[in-house]
Amino acid sequence: MIATRTLTKQAATGALTGLALGDALGFPTEFNDVPGILTKCGPWREMELPRPAVVSDDTQMTLALGRGIRTAMDSGLLTPLRLVRPVREEFVDWYHSPDNNRAPGRTCLVACRLLDSERPWQEASQTGSKGCGANMRVAPVGLVPGLSEEQRAGAAQLQAALTHGHPTALAASDLMARAVFLLAQGAEPLGLVGQLRSYAYENRGRYHARWLGDLWRHTHDASAEAFITRGWDECLDALTRLQDALRRPSPETDPCETTGDGWIAEEALATALQCFLLFPDEPVTALRRAACTRGDSDSLACLTGALSGAHLGAGVWPKEWSERIEYRSDLLSLGALWDS
Repeated sequence: MIATRTLTKQAATGALTGLALGDALGFPTEFNDVPGILTKCGPWREMELPRPAVVSDDTQMTLALGRGIRTAMDSGLLTPLRLVRPVREEFVDWYHSPDNNRAPGRTCLVACRLLDSERPWQEASQTGSKGCGANMRVAPVGLVPGLSEEQRAGAAQLQAALTHGHPTALAASDLMARAVFLLAQGAEPLGLVGQLRSYAYENRGRYHARWLGDLWRHTHDASAEAFITRGWDECLDALTRLQDALRRPSPETDPCETTGDGWIAEEALATALQCFLLFPDEPVTALRRAACTRGDSDSLACLTGALSGAHLGAGVWPKEWSERIEYRSDLLSLGALWDS
């Protein structure tokens, strides 16, 4: 039954479409508090997709990563060397694009400027930054079929480290990719947090040297294991806060009050998961809840959309919304590739 649903629901198309819809819904409400959003948009459960449905850098960088992965896998099995070059080039192209005018984060801008050089990527990585810019774009890693667990984890952490080299950014991206993968494969939402916690514990001291190289040496940590453990522990703390919040669900309360505003990686992961898990079978309501928050609303809603779409598939999004989302053809092209 799960296998049939997985094959027919078009999880990749659903996740990428949901990500972009959440991004467009939350983009106009970013930097606003909840009272301000309600004044601007009306009741949160009735929020409508803006016209035009313009997305932020979150969707742009997701597409850049997706194209980079596609190019890498055109050459064969996914390896660190195959992945770095095309993703690095895609990120640099995004940095120079005239369409890069959607209030991108400073970390991405600084890192991508440094990536536009001959230096090793580890020297461009901003190892002090755990902003959500790494996990907002990682969904494609969870959607590509046929990867081993090591490939999926390594790719998720490597794409994060190209810009955000803080260990928490790496761990949160790995967890987000894992969540998208599990939901796309038919995992039930009820057990998702427990599965993510188990995965975090299993990987807590595992440094993917083949994928990350000597990144840890660009930090103050005494060893590679100490470096990566620091990130997993912060994510485990965030997942604990999420579990506590879900024991006393309060759909009408801004989820940022319990799991954080989402500007940093572990909070973005936890709050997006909360929005999704409050409404696992009501994807549009989940998007609206994420967009009506005091925090990083476009990133929170884009993460929520990726989770909802991976779980429920392409058919759950209102046709009137999905047909007018910006970059629709690019989203559908990648989705079709990974759904086939």
